[in-house]
Amino acid sequence: MLDQSLLNQSRAGLSEIEAEYIASSLLRICPPVSPQQTNLDVTKLLNEHSDLISVAVVENDKPIGLITRNVFMEGLAKPFHHDLFDRKSCIAFMDKDPLVVDQNMSIQTLSFKVLGSGRKTLNDGFIITDENGDYLGLGNGEDLVRVVSFLQAEKNRLVTESINYASIIQKSFLRSSREDMSAELQDYFMHWEPRDKVGGDYYFCKKFDDGFFLALIDCTGHGVPGAFMTLIMASFLDHVLVEDNRHDPAGALAIMNKKVKMALGQINESATDGFDIDRFSSAQNGQSDDGMDTAFCWVNTQNNTLTYAGAKTPLFYIGNASSEVQLLEPDRKGVGYIDTPMDYEWTNQQLPLTKGMCIYLTTDGIIDQIGGLKKIAFGKKRFSTLLQENYLKPMPEQESIFMQAYYDYQGKQKRRDDVCLMGFRF
Repeated sequence: MLDQSLLNQSRAGLSEIEAEYIASSLLRICPPVSPQQTNLDVTKLLNEHSDLISVAVVENDKPIGLITRNVFMEGLAKPFHHDLFDRKSCIAFMDKDPLVVDQNMSIQTLSFKVLGSGRKTLNDGFIITDENGDYLGLGNGEDLVRVVSFLQAEKNRLVTESINYASIIQKSFLRSSREDMSAELQDYFMHWEPRDKVGGDYYFCKKFDDGFFLALIDCTGHGVPGAFMTLIMASFLDHVLVEDNRHDPAGALAIMNKKVKMALGQINESATDGFDIDRFSSAQNGQSDDGMDTAFCWVNTQNNTLTYAGAKTPLFYIGNASSEVQLLEPDRKGVGYIDTPMDYEWTNQQLPLTKGMCIYLTTDGIIDQIGGLKKIAFGKKRFSTLLQENYLKPMPEQESIFMQAYYDYQGKQKRRDDVCLMGFRF
């Protein structure tokens, strides 16, 4: 939980904003269900309302839980579960402890509560009630992002006041990716080093029965604004990687692009479809141009192939039969930026994987770092030489060598950006 003193400090000077931007401004009227209704009723409701992320369970006007679409559908997808659960009470798949907030709660307090409750609430949403605790509707993470994006200056101050806590949250988000990669690979490294205590670089790994999805993400900025962007991207990635989307990195990038542009208001007026930009975003006047450079990779462990799609982030690799460093070049558009079209399509490139092949991804924190005698960028050529000279060593040893070379090259020059670097041997 957040330290109460931080919450108290963060409220100072926000009375005018809290008067206008409160939880009720995020309210979506969503039909609830009662404990007397069955899982079959919930299935019908979700089929009728394809935009529902979650459904509240309400008894005597009081919310008692939340049924999340993904959890519910995955539960019923198991063998015989339709026969076992269709006619049973819907509380069988209910989250009994969702975040419930009063409609008058300030956006600032709500943001801390959502961050404090972790990824679950950011993904699944929260319940909004009136002053008597009666159910009004639902709020979701994407709408919260729109409001907080508009209140960026206040957000920066609030998150900065709790910077140590924010660092803990960000590291906890990275932990599951490290665990999944450790489960899939024996020889690998992940190096995450924000320029400040938190940053805009982010790595992501999620394992599946037929392989694993890997992403290296470089969000706009660094420090607190960059860290908040990584939370947005992590939340969106969880929603994107469903069914066959994980097998199509280019398609996943296209979905992410649309989500980011909509969430941050970086869209043309003709594409808003009735959304009130003036209320939730300052981006229409060119004040915001946020997004990410990234590499999305699907590693199929059944047929030993890697499918890569890059948004301004290349993939380096070395085959087991040659020490030559080769690149898969990215598309030249980033994700979510104003100059990236809403319907932009990235390109999938497939790479056959052979035993011993080395794969590397890096954000531009290393490549663009100024240093050395000539005070020029580290560059791809110098980075490729490092890979070529050391790829036969164990990956953790390579990590130490690469980072020491980076520190030596930087010398007394100012650190320009966050650094995120990963490598693995297939």
